[in-house]
Amino acid sequence: MILAIDTATRIVSLALRGDNELLAEETWGSAQRHTVELAPRIEAMLRRAKVAAADLTAIGVSLGPGSFTGLRIGLSFAKGLALAQPHIQLIGVPTLDIIAAAQGQPDGAATLCAVVQAGRGRISVGMYQRAGGAWQPAEPPFLASWENLINRLNGLTLVAGEIDPAGRAALLQQPDRALIADPANSLRRAGYLAEIAHRRWQAGQIDDPATLAPIYLH
Repeated sequence: MILAIDTATRIVSLALRGDNELLAEETWGSAQRHTVELAPRIEAMLRRAKVAAADLTAIGVSLGPGSFTGLRIGLSFAKGLALAQPHIQLIGVPTLDIIAAAQGQPDGAATLCAVVQAGRGRISVGMYQRAGGAWQPAEPPFLASWENLINRLNGLTLVAGEIDPAGRAALLQQPDRALIADPANSLRRAGYLAEIAHRRWQAGQIDDPATLAPIYLH
């Protein structure tokens, strides 16, 4: 049983995955209320699914990039659960990988750009290439403005994630370079985080709660 926790930005998402099915999922916009909302929502999700914390085998948590406070809240909660229940293993997943996991490959788009808001007109960006039937990171994530990002695009690129009105307007002016993902596919969902965490758990790719750290971009 895997609990997935994503508090990387104002979009918060939780999911609960059993051996062969997604048992529960909840995603909502939080206006800087992560601290007061997270624990009650997790408790309610476990209660509805009739799952106790002791039944969990692993926790998948979003590592960033994202907001300093949001990442700290989610990772601290996940570490606390893992340390309190030594049988629960911890798996950190980069935030932008969660967005990438939800994307197909539209005709003509050989590259994927996943983004989350970074404040002050900036975005955190991850570039991906298709390999082995999935999107794989092509380079480390970086900070950019929408103008900087568009100037980096080479060929038709699928852009997904937290696309604000300014970004959407700029991307729409570049139809030969940018293809905007549907809003449903751009929503960062913990169900995909749970799937990534499950695969890594099966492969033995487990993190140490004492040393696992967020990914911050400067």
